[in-house]
Amino acid sequence: GFDSDGREIKTFHVHDGQGLVLLRKAGIAVAMVTARPGGIVERRAADLGVQAHVHVADKRERVAALCAELGLDGDEVAFMGDDLADVGAMRAAGLAVVPADANACAVAAAHWRTRAAGGRGAGRELCDLILHAQGRLATIHADGRVS
Repeated sequence: GFDSDGREIKTFHVHDGQGLVLLRKAGIAVAMVTARPGGIVERRAADLGVQAHVHVADKRERVAALCAELGLDGDEVAFMGDDLADVGAMRAAGLAVVPADANACAVAAAHWRTRAAGGRGAGRELCDLILHAQGRLATIHADGRVS
């Protein structure tokens, strides 16, 4: 949405942000990739200490470039998307995830669908799944450290 001055408004769920921070603390690379203009997303990413890639026309290509930078194969990547612009990157990822309220075209490309809607904790579900799969969910300490 937009405010009365025409500035974009975007809401973020605190649980999603905490999940991204936990992944980062566990040594897992995290990036936000969006076709949208950057201001809000770049600020949120900076607050969380993760990369932001904005105005991305081809998300699959950008994710492939990130994989090359990090020395990862596509099979080592989890990608969450919710609409047509995400499908290419989802098909290239080892784990393609959609939030509960994703568009049907994204759902068709997904391996897993969260219970929560986008912006309502879906990101945290994915973060917890990754940490659990790596046996690290139980190693999160009260102070937020991950061992």
